Amino acid sequence: MPRTHTAVPTPAHVRPRRWTALALICAAQFMLILDVTVVNVALPAVAADLDLGRTALTWVVTAYTLCFGGLMLLGGRLADALGARRVLLTGLALFTAASLVCGLAPNAAALLSGRVIQGIGAALLSPAALALVTTAFHGPERARALGVWAAVGGTGSAVGVLLGGALTAGPGWPWIFYVNVPTGLALLAVLPRLLPKDTGTTGAGHLDIPGALLVTTATGALVYGLVGAGDAGWTSAGTLLPLLGAAALYAAFAAVERRSRTPLMDLRMLTRRPVVAGSLLMLVATALLIAFFFLGSMWLQRVHGLDAFRTGLLFLPVALTTAIGAHLGSRLVTTAGPRVCAAAGMALTAAGCLPLALVSATADPWTTLLPSLATAALGLGAVFVTATTTALGLIPPHEAGLASGIVNTCHELGGGIGVAVASTLALGAVATGFTTAFTVCTVTAAAAALAAPLLVPGGRPRASGGAHGMH
Repeated sequence: MPRTHTAVPTPAHVRPRRWTALALICAAQFMLILDVTVVNVALPAVAADLDLGRTALTWVVTAYTLCFGGLMLLGGRLADALGARRVLLTGLALFTAASLVCGLAPNAAALLSGRVIQGIGAALLSPAALALVTTAFHGPERARALGVWAAVGGTGSAVGVLLGGALTAGPGWPWIFYVNVPTGLALLAVLPRLLPKDTGTTGAGHLDIPGALLVTTATGALVYGLVGAGDAGWTSAGTLLPLLGAAALYAAFAAVERRSRTPLMDLRMLTRRPVVAGSLLMLVATALLIAFFFLGSMWLQRVHGLDAFRTGLLFLPVALTTAIGAHLGSRLVTTAGPRVCAAAGMALTAAGCLPLALVSATADPWTTLLPSLATAALGLGAVFVTATTTALGLIPPHEAGLASGIVNTCHELGGGIGVAVASTLALGAVATGFTTAFTVCTVTAAAAALAAPLLVPGGRPRASGGAHGMH
């Protein structure tokens, strides 16, 4: 596989410029994560303005997630083949332009087209951004940088709920997309000066297009089936057929990759314990966090009658504790190791979620829901850091794009799984549904805490590759 690297920066200029670049890259990633949840609280207003039916309204959310998650591996491979800098800036430009299209959309077709292009841009930007972060920092510095990255991933979803409610109640739903435009343009103006030039790239002449189409279609079918399970049920043909189709397409993808001379993914990557462990941690942690947002929003709006803005405000402490957990996790993972950090984070998540499995949905949210979710999010913040540090800690720079694509794919799939499972369990009697859903979340977190010592490699993360990256 081709090696992609840049020259070693001079020590006098390393620290300030690459930390500035990290902050700006994280701002770009923050927009992508924000757009996963910012739309949710605005859906009633969007439906009223554009006369959207139930199906079209569902696609406003899932079109973005499908393209984001489905094209992530291709985005990671393009970052390795063409250079992370070039792919990141292209993805950012696409996402920014698509945000303007969404805000100006006069009908469902225009809005859905914009969401698809947003997803494509996000799938290019996100793995390229994480590859740049991974190859720019080493040793303890890398853990701190990935802590910042994980905090962005954890808090972006929570802030999306808050921002979506505030903008929808204020200037109107188009502004949930308009806010991306000046931010994107500012980043496009500044980032080229801070990111390293792409050198040693091989170009896209030998990209594995059949593999890209297969894995994208398979991931899309998987996410589609999981999202649809909330409405159609887990045993319906509308759920089972996409899931079975996804399994068949993944098998075909594996067969194509074994025969390809320039595979999209080196399947040996999935035999590496750190990559598998980190990806599974990311999948479970994201599924739990997005499930918490979905269930909490349903609880507050349907049971207690809160509006979108006040619901968003209640999630602010959850966003803060996620960031605090990521900060503490970035320190713990370098001192105690990822195995301890993962187990402790998941155990704290289970402990925080347990009270919600034992009370009725009519209980006071201030004394039950808020402190429980804040505690659980503290643990998940640490797990997000552990997931990225574990998966990318031993990956050489020329494979960072692919590895980050796998991790980010699991992030998006986790969100789809979390919403699908939570919505399915919460259907029916309100009290019973919420109790069942939070019980499953508690058991999942507890099982992950018990499995972490067996799954996550021991020791502490160490630098890999050379000191290649931003300067």
